[in-house]
Amino acid sequence: MLNIETLGFMGGGLVAISLLPQVIKSFRTKSTKDISVLWGLINLSGQCFWITYGLILPSISLVVMSSITFIMSLSLVLLKIKYK
Repeated sequence: MLNIETLGFMGGGLVAISLLPQVIKSFRTKSTKDISVLWGLINLSGQCFWITYGLILPSISLVVMSSITFIMSLSLVLLKIKYK
């Protein structure tokens, strides 16, 4: 039977990698015109809450995967600022 943290890593991993194609495309094309800054800021705020929640539980999978997702979202926001 799967450990509950394993499920957390699996789900969090899929969510984190879902942003990877957009980060790569934005970096390669130097274009972020279709990315909303508001979306990025809301997503970053949400990830901060998930990280905090994971620390309180404590849930290592939630903290690690939300941190990775935070980094991916932050990358998109920074690319948006850089390439407008």
